[in-house]
Amino acid sequence: MIRLALEHHGFEVIEAADSIDGTAKARAHLPDLILCDVNMDKAGAGYTTLSKLREDAATASIPFILMTGLADAGGMRHAMEMGADDYLPKPFKVDELYATVAARLRKVRTVREHAEQKLTSLRSHISLMLPHEMRTPLNGIISNAELLATAAATLTPADIAEMGQEISKSSERLERLIENFLFHARLEIVATDPESVNALRAARTARPAELLQQAAVEQAKKFGRLLDLTVEAADASPAMAEEYFKKTMTELVQNAFKFSLPGTPVQVRLAAADNEIEFFVRDAGRGFSTEQLRRIGAYVQFERKMQDEQGLGLGLAIAQKLVELHGGSLVITSGTGIGSTVTVKLPAAKNN
Repeated sequence: MIRLALEHHGFEVIEAADSIDGTAKARAHLPDLILCDVNMDKAGAGYTTLSKLREDAATASIPFILMTGLADAGGMRHAMEMGADDYLPKPFKVDELYATVAARLRKVRTVREHAEQKLTSLRSHISLMLPHEMRTPLNGIISNAELLATAAATLTPADIAEMGQEISKSSERLERLIENFLFHARLEIVATDPESVNALRAARTARPAELLQQAAVEQAKKFGRLLDLTVEAADASPAMAEEYFKKTMTELVQNAFKFSLPGTPVQVRLAAADNEIEFFVRDAGRGFSTEQLRRIGAYVQFERKMQDEQGLGLGLAIAQKLVELHGGSLVITSGTGIGSTVTVKLPAAKNN
């Protein structure tokens, strides 16, 4: 009756007699949705089918609706914990069947459309900005190298030294761009693996004040703004590996210097707050508008004409992703012309 009702409604239906047959057909045909009875050839076989299909990457995301004449709160909770998308108690009317199926398929379409929009946007940003960002430092390397190769005899030692510095500066910029691109891609992969995320959260930073001081001073020197920097750091250990803690701090402090003028203050502070570690970076730069804050993410740039060495927006995206993967939060408070404050909260490391 269910098959006839669905076919009458325009669906193509593949029918299976039991758990083994159903699992095999689901893997072979990859349907848009699965309706499965809790009890088929034996009691609880529907749960077994659900478990097998959720373990297979090819079928893990297919919407799965369990049907049963023994619906109760415990069974529904168990089904949802195993990954069922909905629960249809029998007996049900044809209209209820249609409504449940339509709701699940509509949700899948919405999620898929949203994912496709994000993917299209990401492709667009990468295709537009990555070639330019890579070409800019590469042009500096190539042009100076060609001059050294073709006109070395006519150049003064000062000219050669200047060209060498330009090559070094451009090389460092290109290296950082490639490293951040690969780092961000790696984080996106880690985010899909619960075991990797749990492993990240089990780490700790043993000397946060020292690491923060080093990272902040290093960035201040890079921008020639050591006198603009103020650092207050307590030895409050976050539940984050030292490598990732330093990376997060470096990206945020670098952005503060990049988007503010020499002679304006950059404040950095690290302190313990209850069971959290709070870190903030404050600058007195241009700041972000409300619309810009909403759009912040990887491969997003603002006011390119006003800021030549803007980059791909990967630094802030990497910091935000690292914080979220470690169970923390990153909040930006800003306004055009009044500067920005980035506040990070991370879980405190547990004492062993």
